[in-house]
Amino acid sequence: MNEGIVVRTTGDSYIVKCSDDTLVKCFIKGNFRIKGIKTTNPVAIGDRVHFTQTDKSEYALIDKIYARKNYIIRRSAKLSKQTQIIASNVDMAFLVISAKDPKTDTAFIDRFLVTANAYNVPCGIVFNKSDIYDRDAMMYAASLMDIYENIGYKCMLLSAEKKQGINLLKEEMKGKVCLFAGNSGVGKSTLVNVLFPNAKLKTGEISAQHLSGKHTTTFAQMISFEDINIIDTPGIKSFGMVDFKKEELALFFPEMKERLQGCKFYNCTHTHEPHCAIKEAVENGDIAQERYISYIKMLESDEMQKKQWELE
Repeated sequence: MNEGIVVRTTGDSYIVKCSDDTLVKCFIKGNFRIKGIKTTNPVAIGDRVHFTQTDKSEYALIDKIYARKNYIIRRSAKLSKQTQIIASNVDMAFLVISAKDPKTDTAFIDRFLVTANAYNVPCGIVFNKSDIYDRDAMMYAASLMDIYENIGYKCMLLSAEKKQGINLLKEEMKGKVCLFAGNSGVGKSTLVNVLFPNAKLKTGEISAQHLSGKHTTTFAQMISFEDINIIDTPGIKSFGMVDFKKEELALFFPEMKERLQGCKFYNCTHTHEPHCAIKEAVENGDIAQERYISYIKMLESDEMQKKQWELE
């Protein structure tokens, strides 16, 4: 059958992998763009598609996209009123972060986790570059691991450079389609190269002036080996949420969602209202102060509608 999974996008063309591992170069059938699809890319990495072979044997036309179980989305960097699907049908998204050079802040982590939660994408957090952590960085990493493990996120401390902790990550990835995302410079490409030595992805150096990563991945692609599939994405320098209503935001913080019934008011914003179960949990130390601050920042900013998830 002329079906497969999109494993790479290159401008206006797509590479589709069939069940027999055949790779087919495809383009989008023209009427895809007039069916009310509001994303800049109707087809994304991870999509299951049907294609029709053309008279020209070197390519085919994608004429059907099968229903997605989930996806990761961002605002288009060039067209702010439209969105872009980064990847679909993801079994596990790993947010790759670092406690040093560059240091990933909790605001960035929480924006990613909240959006992934909203679109039903399970997440884990990978603390990479542990070989360069000094005492302060290790304490920072430990504090973050404590926060996120307590609310159900799997956290792993490893060093791609020194190949430490890699086997634990591999075990978590077996039999899954996994997405790797994170700031530029946190070592995603190095990590993929260690997991898949034959991938030979280009890796970048950290800018000494800005202590941020030089962007090395310019497109998303799926890399497969044995029973593991990795979707490697371009580095991200900021993350803005898409199509959120402010009153829904707390639903995507697991530790808040489980306490919402304890609030006196059904439309509680968890900011100024009396008898608020969320505020009480923060005061009692049952909800991390850092997470509550992230919630307030998301709630009060106009990022919920306007900010973009930009590529470096």
